Amino acid sequence: MTATLILGGARSGKSAYAERRALESGKTVCFIATALPGDEEMAARIAAHQAARPAEWRTLEAPAHVGKIIQQQYRGEAVILLDCITLLASNRLMELSEPVDEKAYLAVLDGEATALTEAIQRLPVEAWWIVSNEVGLGLVPEYPLGRVYRDGLGRLNQRLAQICDHVILMVAGLPLHVK
Repeated sequence: MTATLILGGARSGKSAYAERRALESGKTVCFIATALPGDEEMAARIAAHQAARPAEWRTLEAPAHVGKIIQQQYRGEAVILLDCITLLASNRLMELSEPVDEKAYLAVLDGEATALTEAIQRLPVEAWWIVSNEVGLGLVPEYPLGRVYRDGLGRLNQRLAQICDHVILMVAGLPLHVK
């Protein structure tokens, strides 16, 4: 079993890289989608991604409680592609009332990391491809909610990087092997 975390900025090629690697494996794939169609543009993006995915891939919608859902609904696929942690963290943040209690948010994300770690360690999956944005390389967000989100996602990415065998940073469509 190998687990790979793929990080990068928006439109850096993270998802395309993960999808290509999963497809090249020639194995059965379960695609874990965390996106929620919050508006028309996002609904259109989701539909386009769904249409582009190979028909033989099983898709599992999991906007929250990802590790738990994967463990409950795993059907023996050799590859799990989770796209993406960024939206998972955003979904969980939007569940909280404002002003957001940063400690509560971090606890929620810690629970997500723990459950996903358990899934990675327990399930007989050959390859995990986990996609997430690296949001800590830019400007400090102007608003408190943005800073709480950036910090929470950064910590979640660190937790996942610790348990993954490989960490790849995508830059302009090119994979840089970090771990």
